[in-house]
Amino acid sequence: MSGAMIKMGIYGMVRVSFDLIGEVRWEWGIVVLIVGTASSLLGVLYALMQHDLKRLLAYHSIENIGIILMGLGMSMIFLGSGHRMLGTLGLVAALYHTINHALFKGLLFLGAGAVLYRTHERDLDHMGGLIHRMPVTAFLFLVGSVAISALPPFNGFVSEWLTFQTALQAPALENGLLRAMIPIAAALLALTGALAAACFVKAFGIAFLGKPRSRRAARAREVPVGMLGGMGLLAALCLLLGVFPTTVIEAMAPITQLLVHESLPSAAAQGWLWLTPISPEVASYSAPFVVAAIIVVHGLGYLFLRRRAIPALRAYPWDCGFGHLTSRMQYTSTAFSQPIRRVFGGVWKVEERIDTLAGGGPIPRVTSLHYDLHTQDWSWLKIYLPIGRLVLAAANRIGFIQTGNIHTYLKFSFATLLAFLWIVS
Repeated sequence: MSGAMIKMGIYGMVRVSFDLIGEVRWEWGIVVLIVGTASSLLGVLYALMQHDLKRLLAYHSIENIGIILMGLGMSMIFLGSGHRMLGTLGLVAALYHTINHALFKGLLFLGAGAVLYRTHERDLDHMGGLIHRMPVTAFLFLVGSVAISALPPFNGFVSEWLTFQTALQAPALENGLLRAMIPIAAALLALTGALAAACFVKAFGIAFLGKPRSRRAARAREVPVGMLGGMGLLAALCLLLGVFPTTVIEAMAPITQLLVHESLPSAAAQGWLWLTPISPEVASYSAPFVVAAIIVVHGLGYLFLRRRAIPALRAYPWDCGFGHLTSRMQYTSTAFSQPIRRVFGGVWKVEERIDTLAGGGPIPRVTSLHYDLHTQDWSWLKIYLPIGRLVLAAANRIGFIQTGNIHTYLKFSFATLLAFLWIVS
């Protein structure tokens, strides 16, 4: 669903706007850009409050569809304003992120499925320490986390970098409102990226690091090779699309040529080593150099530490005098996201309650403390639930036509046919 099905809406928008209608209007781009920016920011904020690993990933689909819409919206604005090359850049950024999302979100959902297969848990607060019991799954999930957080050298960085490069061309527009709106959207996209990175630090850290928080997590073991193979293939594709973006953009050239009668010849003008979406003078990015720099820095760091290594001293980690470390001393999912919840408190409907039980005596002592937190997103409460109630009410009202009598159904069909014939004639 996340990798392919939800992309059908994007496919429909692209075919209708760029192909069937043909003449793209910049006014459409404003609407798409606003909706995409709101979706990306709200999607990642809703994801940050989730304890269920699969629900967390599902909310990130809202965020990434919003990023795709931002690229499409800027493409429509530039095309409608007569800047075909810049409009093509926005379209390429949107299409590239569509492919990337299918890859890293598929990888992450397979990783969540592997965790569920071995632990029978979806709640992050019942996991922990899985990196010691499922090391390969943990590594592949980390690859997906880095990719979706738009960090180099993986594919998520390339498509978001192209989206930012499109936004940075806003001064070319003659309309002052558009020149002001696009940088604001780019700033909110940067905020979205930072929040996404924080969300996956939370997801990976609480699920795979630390100590197990449940017996099932403590007894987990690695999944079969067949499950690892699927995740490994997607992880390799995330790396390849991040290291060789010029090849992917060249493969997209027939698509953009068909839709907007334009391509990005400048993107691969410097060869496969450099990505130059506009021109080398404006901006360039070399993913192979980034990979080489990462390898060299880590290699030199390893050699330096090995040469200066001292004999290892085995000792228990510092426990503040409380005895051996336990899972109760670790951050929970709720505690990790608490600062962000305080800053963006109005985004959710937050129900927070603390129940304290104190013992008797002249100086009461707290004997038990219970903390309860429940968050709901306002869009679900204010939009989807009312629509659902209206649909159910309408279905109940028209339920009288389901009589089970074939003669009644034939009468309705005949009346409908007469109505259509009257309308057509």
